[in-house]
Amino acid sequence: MTAGLAPATLRLEGLRRADFDALSFDVYGTILDWEPEIVRFLDRFLLREGSPLRGRDLLLSYDRLRQPLQARRPALPYPEVLRETLAALAAETGVTARPGDLEEFAGIAATHHPFPDSVAALAEFRGMGLTLAALSNIDEASFARAMQAAGIRFDVVVTAERVGAYKPDLPHFRTALDDLAQRGIPASRVLHVAQSRRADIVPANALGLTCVWINRPGHVFGRSGAETAHPDYEAPSLAALAGHLSAT
Repeated sequence: MTAGLAPATLRLEGLRRADFDALSFDVYGTILDWEPEIVRFLDRFLLREGSPLRGRDLLLSYDRLRQPLQARRPALPYPEVLRETLAALAAETGVTARPGDLEEFAGIAATHHPFPDSVAALAEFRGMGLTLAALSNIDEASFARAMQAAGIRFDVVVTAERVGAYKPDLPHFRTALDDLAQRGIPASRVLHVAQSRRADIVPANALGLTCVWINRPGHVFGRSGAETAHPDYEAPSLAALAGHLSAT
């Protein structure tokens, strides 16, 4: 286990498929495995410039610098959030971010790949008759490209670009719940599934949504600033959640 991270556990007792008609998902970190690609890019970038910052410390610095950029109003487009985060990281570590670095990093959200269990688990959820909704802190174009490459389809899609705000702000959730209500699914029949405690579990708690924390082993993002997060359930993977729901 990575130092400082809680071990993943399976805590799903009492969770039943019959109690829900829809699953809403945090996508990046829950379905798409984004941290390794970000680390590879930043390691390569900083190694070229001679910075010693690596691994988990690098991800924590990146996450810390990204959060205030996502809190700006009006909201920045996500590619611009990526450019400015990389520029801020470069400035903080005393290295140079070239225009080509900024542009390459601005497009990285479109190229992340699913966790090994994601595609099969989503197909299993759909096979149970559940409506699937995505709530993603991303732009429309990057989201569409990543989903097309992964072969993943959602019934409802809410992005930061669509609502003009980033989670943990509530417009994502309210818009998704409105979309699901138009399909005849009330909030009480929605199960929110997320890795990010900060961006997803905290606002889901505020809205009274039942939620499952997908505690991906070794994952770093979304844990800091989430002291008030209280997930109803916990699983180490989407596969574990799908297996449980299919058996209830």
